[in-house]
Amino acid sequence: MQAAFWHEMWAGGVVGFHQQEINRFLRDFWPQLELDGQGQVLVPLCGKSLDMLWLRELGHDVLGVELSQKALHEFLAENALNAEPVQHENYCGYQLPQMTLLCGDFFQLTPQDCAQVKAVYDRASIIALPPEMRRDYAQHLQKILPLGTPFLMVIMEYDQSAMDGPPFSVKESEVRELFAEFTSIDVVDEEKFERKGNAVTEKVLLLRP
Repeated sequence: MQAAFWHEMWAGGVVGFHQQEINRFLRDFWPQLELDGQGQVLVPLCGKSLDMLWLRELGHDVLGVELSQKALHEFLAENALNAEPVQHENYCGYQLPQMTLLCGDFFQLTPQDCAQVKAVYDRASIIALPPEMRRDYAQHLQKILPLGTPFLMVIMEYDQSAMDGPPFSVKESEVRELFAEFTSIDVVDEEKFERKGNAVTEKVLLLRP
């Protein structure tokens, strides 16, 4: 999947994956990571997610990474936020109080960029990637994150042959394989619904060392 695909999606306003309210799974299960609003949270492929504001209000610093500059522009404009340009060798982006938004290729993130990250929130990242990119995604996260960084991850399971992604079907078993270094991968909630006439199960996973 090429960067041009996502630029076209944002340019055309095809952003059905964007939620107009705070994700209920985040509200309900983030406290189980027991961070007490402390530390920086990485939000890969963040789009213009309102969840970043909720995490900041909780007390966290937020590090969002997004390919589309249009998405970040809309995030700032729709939430009446003022920001300064980011100075970074690999990214353009914005700096706000308790929030850094980097615009560019997620795979350019370095361990130095993520040195202060205490947790990862992945609601729409791994399911945005086709199978051939998901292993690279998991390996890159493990390379750049401090050892033992926990995740809250939301995945969808459905018959991939019956419906095209994104969002793609990502099975729990695949997550367990890709993130095998975690000793605890717990499904804390799941929700069944239909999308385009196909049965979908959405699962919430907590990945902890």
